[in-house]
Amino acid sequence: MAYVAETIAALQHSSPAQREFYQACEEVLLSLQPLLDTDPKYRRHNIVSRIVEPERQIMFRVAWVDDRGEVQVNKGYRIEFNSAIGPYKGGLRFHPSVNAGVIKFLGFEQIFKNSLTGLAIGGGKGGANFDPKGKSDNEIMRFCQAFMSELYRHIGPTIDVPAGDIGVGAREIGYLFGQYKRLTGRYEGVLTGKGLNWGGSLARKEATGYGTVYFAGQMLADAGQTLEGKTCVVSGAGNVAIYTIEKLQACGARPVTASDSTGFIHDPAGIDLALLKQVKEVEHASLARYAEQRGGVRFVPVSDYAPGRNAVWSVPCDAAFPCATQNELNGDDATQLLNNGCKLVAEGANMPSTQEAVSRFLDAGILYGPGKAANAGGVATSQLEMSQNASMQQWSFEQVDARLHEIMTGIYRQASETAREFGEPHNLVLGANIAGFRKVADAMIEQGVV
Repeated sequence: MAYVAETIAALQHSSPAQREFYQACEEVLLSLQPLLDTDPKYRRHNIVSRIVEPERQIMFRVAWVDDRGEVQVNKGYRIEFNSAIGPYKGGLRFHPSVNAGVIKFLGFEQIFKNSLTGLAIGGGKGGANFDPKGKSDNEIMRFCQAFMSELYRHIGPTIDVPAGDIGVGAREIGYLFGQYKRLTGRYEGVLTGKGLNWGGSLARKEATGYGTVYFAGQMLADAGQTLEGKTCVVSGAGNVAIYTIEKLQACGARPVTASDSTGFIHDPAGIDLALLKQVKEVEHASLARYAEQRGGVRFVPVSDYAPGRNAVWSVPCDAAFPCATQNELNGDDATQLLNNGCKLVAEGANMPSTQEAVSRFLDAGILYGPGKAANAGGVATSQLEMSQNASMQQWSFEQVDARLHEIMTGIYRQASETAREFGEPHNLVLGANIAGFRKVADAMIEQGVV
């Protein structure tokens, strides 16, 4: 594994203090060893060293005026990582935790996730260390306008097409698109996640959660099982978690948890989806509010979690769906899940499991769907929105959902068949990484040294 150590050491020197980025690179590169051993062309063309470096890194100041008339300053990012198979595609994240390392890890993951969809989209990511929480609509609008006043120079429908992510929903996409249109004078599909009245796609909000459940269903089907009757734990309470819960219920499963920054709820009877949507999508309240409104529900505040642990993973279950954020499930959490009988983990978030947790899942032989495969439904549906924009059409919810199901089935098949090809039929981490890498790497070789 000398090449992995050498590559990570070089990144630590050229891109210091980017822990999440090193983690993402190491996870991918370690699983590529069987491919690199059998096909020397990737070493000959030095693809590994090329693919871990973004094609372009854009960092900029975002100055805006708050409601008190005071000037605030944030840092904005857009990492255009790889365009070998299509225009850069990936979300914008507005959250205080955003820094260059987080955006680079997300952009690197996006390369392979987008490749697995089978669609013509490259990998990118962006965002800012801006926190929308507690801000007025006017403050968010002014921030988005200031952010787009720089970003517009670097994006376009065949160049780079951002979408939403944590902290960037339909409201923010609307403000960003309005400013892009004002600055360029063009009405085009430069952003996805738009409102349905002006170019958005039905099923986009549901896509990541639905897709994660579709992927889990494929894993179970190959094992001769279904989701029917299974108790599931879900982390998060945003779009991904809510629509994972919705689709799990539609499949006959019983999701019993959700979590946010204040703590988690355990509802043994099964999550009341209407109440959850009311609390999180309408009231924008803490999950403590859910527990207040529904009997028999336990709310555990973050202050009661054991140090370094996420207590949502202490609830016994058949299947777990981490849908909140990166590194939310560590090795000890994984051990507790396994000890409590968990037989399936499907990741709705990006890199939610630490490398130690992933190793424990793989060693235990449970069904494990890594994020770059299991949560690719969101970006896949974003590309379907791009297709609708290009043809000036809007497809029905059923059309988009059917295409989403087809794409997720295809992603599972690619990962599963590639894992079998390299002698590890149950290792979808290896299968997804090699399948995603091989398509991009071959395109890079065919396009020359650029």
